[in-house]
Amino acid sequence: MHVNLYLQFLISGLTLGSIYALIALAIVTIYNITGILNMAQGEFVALGALTACTFYSAGFSLPASFLISVVIIAIVGALIERLAINPVRNASSITLIIITIGLSIIIRGLALLIWGTNPYSLPAFTQGGPLQVFGAAINPQSIWVFGLLIVTVTGLFVFMEKTYWGKAVRACVINRMAAKLMGINPDILSLMAFVISGALGAAAGVFITPITLATYDMGFALGLKGFVAAIIGGINNVGGAIIGGLLLGVLEVFGAGLISSGLKDAIALIVLIIVLLFRPQGIIGVVIGRKV
Repeated sequence: MHVNLYLQFLISGLTLGSIYALIALAIVTIYNITGILNMAQGEFVALGALTACTFYSAGFSLPASFLISVVIIAIVGALIERLAINPVRNASSITLIIITIGLSIIIRGLALLIWGTNPYSLPAFTQGGPLQVFGAAINPQSIWVFGLLIVTVTGLFVFMEKTYWGKAVRACVINRMAAKLMGINPDILSLMAFVISGALGAAAGVFITPITLATYDMGFALGLKGFVAAIIGGINNVGGAIIGGLLLGVLEVFGAGLISSGLKDAIALIVLIIVLLFRPQGIIGVVIGRKV
């Protein structure tokens, strides 16, 4: 009985962790390219979910609602980069972080005005009851979330390793000035980073809505935990973002299930404090540092 319970906790934790990992991936992608910590990433998730719900309620099919949502939020990401980030590109890191926090508050306020406080839902992508695996129930939508994470990681790997723009991104990460001297335009890469993060956030929001419902303020907690996941794994490490997200999700579920549900949100902050105190470079950063 206890084994089944622990397995259920593990599956739920990995589902939750996959969501955090997706958000962390977007945060790490923007940071690697621009050096900016985008604290508004969670709002992209919320906007994507709410936009898809709106189009689905208007009669669009679920796939069409998904695609429209991804495109719209990608455009929102581009507008934010061009109008709010690019004009102050040379500002200090603290100033840029404060700007993204302000954007997060503005977006959340606009979402409240447009969609109100009511929760919105989308149907599960696959109909039918939960799957039973060794006595634990797996929501079919969880498999879709796992799949999105795998597709995202694969896509980022192919983009970084096999395309010109991916190599340009890597060049900017290694030496921004040298990349500019070689004819690479960091401003275009910055715009691309926000477009990708907007699209990824929207996709994550649509995929999790059948599990969690969509509300105007869902982005704050998700963005915070995605940031914690990125810090756990190392803020400039894609693989670390995945590990950090999955680890945080598992810790949250086990902590809530075995200790108290009131600790669910506090665990993320506790883990963040511990990591910053003892391993500020992140888990993966420590491993890489030792190899070098």
